[in-house]
Amino acid sequence: MCGIAGFFGTPDAPDTARRTLERMIRTLHHRGPDGYGFHVDGGAGLAHARLAVIDLATGAQPIANERGDVWTVFNGEIFNYRTLRTELERRGHRFATQSDTEVIVHLYEEHGDRFVEHLNGDFAIALWDAARRRLLLARDRCGVRPLFLARVAGRLWFGSEIKALLAALPGHAQLDPASLAQTLTYWGPVEPGSVFAGIESLPPGHLLAVEDDGCESLACYWDWSFPEPGAPRRTSVEQAAEELRELLSDAVRLRLQADVPLGAYLSGGLDSSATVALMCALGQRNVRTFSIAFDEAEFDESAEQAAMVRHLGTDHTVLRCSRRAIGEAFPAFVRQVETPVLRTAGAPLMLLARQVREAGYKVVLTGEGADEVFGGYDLFKEAKVRRFWARQPGSRFRPALLGRLYGYLENSPVQHAALAQSFFGRGMEHLARPVFAHVPRWTSSQHALRFLAPELRAGLADWNALDWYEERLPPATRRWGPLARDQYVEAKSLLAAYLLPAQGDRPAMAHSVEGRFPFLDHRVIEFANALPEHWKIRGMTEKYLLRRALHGLLPEAIRTRTKQPYRAPDQSSFFVDGEPLDYVAELMGEARIRAAGWFDAPAVGRLFEKCRRGRAIGFADNQAFVGILSTMLVHEHFVRQAAA
Repeated sequence: MCGIAGFFGTPDAPDTARRTLERMIRTLHHRGPDGYGFHVDGGAGLAHARLAVIDLATGAQPIANERGDVWTVFNGEIFNYRTLRTELERRGHRFATQSDTEVIVHLYEEHGDRFVEHLNGDFAIALWDAARRRLLLARDRCGVRPLFLARVAGRLWFGSEIKALLAALPGHAQLDPASLAQTLTYWGPVEPGSVFAGIESLPPGHLLAVEDDGCESLACYWDWSFPEPGAPRRTSVEQAAEELRELLSDAVRLRLQADVPLGAYLSGGLDSSATVALMCALGQRNVRTFSIAFDEAEFDESAEQAAMVRHLGTDHTVLRCSRRAIGEAFPAFVRQVETPVLRTAGAPLMLLARQVREAGYKVVLTGEGADEVFGGYDLFKEAKVRRFWARQPGSRFRPALLGRLYGYLENSPVQHAALAQSFFGRGMEHLARPVFAHVPRWTSSQHALRFLAPELRAGLADWNALDWYEERLPPATRRWGPLARDQYVEAKSLLAAYLLPAQGDRPAMAHSVEGRFPFLDHRVIEFANALPEHWKIRGMTEKYLLRRALHGLLPEAIRTRTKQPYRAPDQSSFFVDGEPLDYVAELMGEARIRAAGWFDAPAVGRLFEKCRRGRAIGFADNQAFVGILSTMLVHEHFVRQAAA
């Protein structure tokens, strides 16, 4: 795990190019505090900030092949590098290090641009082919590791984080109104966009080739894919459960490779508990686990965490996180993620990563991704009920099934039957569309758009969020089953655009901690995507096959527990006894809102007062408040301060 940065295009003098690379990579010191490395070759420059996890002695980057005409820097891990190395050595390739990085240059020699198809890992790669004068940029299949691009002054610039690009291009610290509207609707900007004008994100599962003449080609080498209805099915659920357990065990095994100690996050839910249990089953001794506890029962899972610690005998550390601690950490968190967010949940994870690092750990395994892969979220069950209801719109029984959802919420959207039917009954005309499941969520989050400045709202008058998003989906999505469509949109919106950056890579790397995600092993995803839908959600039981696969590995109370997603207190974190934290009062005040120009100051003032009085209890107001505040923090950190 590391940080990378660089450029390709108009040449500079070597010393000038080196100084530019140094400015860029210093902004990523938190991603790689163990050393810097550089390579300059005419119009190409590569920089690397290292977090030493594998091959501590000889694994420094950039790394080249034997002839020195293929160079790479990369951020992440190649989990199958030992198998790949053995195969490459049989073909005559010679290795100078024991690192996973060196596999990349030799794979490129052997397979050309298709080298990425052989990698099992989480990565953002920059590869310089000096002989052909071409740059390749590649990103892992799910988008675990970030990689941003900008095309300015005859060069393609790249970096693990936007702040590296802004270090070289300070005049480009400007927010993009369209991407802001996307973020406030879909929870993140839609690939390849970012919230900054002129700065893109390389989409997950893609490879970009830039030739010496400036021509570019972008290729998708992997995507989430599902069989069409009627495709052949596996013979038995028992066989599938056994295969899944073996596959998950191997995914965990690969992610235990490191030359430093590894820990794990243990939330008390099915997914993280399974990850830690598999670590123990694979022979890991004295596993160190870490978790977050909250004062509010609605968010706290301490009892379940304690049960798993007793069951597995791990060496456990709990971070008890108060609302005030979340509010005080939020500005640093937003600076890390570099984009507005609609929830505070990443801030406690950033505080937890600090505790992990202080305990002497650089790597943690987590259960992230299982809900997207195996149908774990209430959103999937909610869509199933709404489809069932739509077949008999006048039924009173069918919408009553919604009452079995969201039991973990103090202010559940289904606790009042009439209101639930009114809210979830909207959008039924979209039943056949791939975005059907996401209509309630996006309807709720779009509440934030009402607070935009009048001229920005006017610019969105003709924008239909459902149509716009659906136009960018592959045509195949319309041929898939309902759950497959729901999962695809979830993987592309919430997982890639929000969860992996804001609750995965960025909070952990703020304190130089690498997160590893066994459930996002592409073999696990491909296995799960081929399953019949009723093996994922059976009746109202989510992750059915996964639960079957974990039989005997977990306590029954954990294995059969209904999903409770990780959440944290939102707008209440920014007020103490009805008084706002100092920075909140300043940024949400009328003068700063007007000066920034993104929001309608009177409307924000009314929302602020509603939150201060504790009257904003619904999702829509909570998300709007956090979205506005985080947008103001992004503006403050990256726009206003750059212009000062």
